[in-house]
Amino acid sequence: MTTATNENRNGAVVLVSGGMDSATAAFEAKYRGHNLYFLHTSYGQQTENKELDCAHQLAERMDVADFLHIETDHLARIGASSLTDDSIDVNEVDLDSDEVPSSYVPFRNANLLSMAVSYAEANDCETVYIGAHSEDYSGYPDCRPEFFDAFQQVINVGTKPETSIELVAPFVDWSKTDIAERGLELDVPYELTWSCYRDESPACGTCDACAYRLKAFQEAGTEDPIEYKERPVYSD
Repeated sequence: MTTATNENRNGAVVLVSGGMDSATAAFEAKYRGHNLYFLHTSYGQQTENKELDCAHQLAERMDVADFLHIETDHLARIGASSLTDDSIDVNEVDLDSDEVPSSYVPFRNANLLSMAVSYAEANDCETVYIGAHSEDYSGYPDCRPEFFDAFQQVINVGTKPETSIELVAPFVDWSKTDIAERGLELDVPYELTWSCYRDESPACGTCDACAYRLKAFQEAGTEDPIEYKERPVYSD
């Protein structure tokens, strides 16, 4: 653990899942001049080993100031999500559905952001980055802009008086395609990222996460560099 110092005031804690959105958020934070502190959590998700490996590879590629991996099983023990409960199937994609998907982990982002803020305050970092975006908050209530606005207020009142931490969701109003295009501009190594909810190799190609990812690359006019079991065409 890095000792807190005023020299870290340009530090940014990035919640890095190993997926394309958080990887792009990390590269965006680096582009904006931050020293990066990666926080990765394993909470019982089906692809946790693959996600952790991707997060480590990204950290090595980006030469981060610190990497913190937290293992917790409380979200899996709480259940009610197909990501953590083997008795609940990961749904096939339905891009037109308005329902909260089975992959929603109850209040997950509040749990993860709480750990990220603790990590940031302990290391005197000024910012916490999360890669949530508009296609997430169409299905996940804890990805909405108003959720992040409210959590900023929690940070403001729940940390030391001298602490100032900004919660940044740089892509909150963006589509997945917008993120892919920005990542390509920033040379994000998407071959080191993983999004599939079901499998660790190859990606299934038909869960929500795979579908939105494939659609983004298809609309960006380039091929997703990871391996898929199926590569359906999702773009219009």
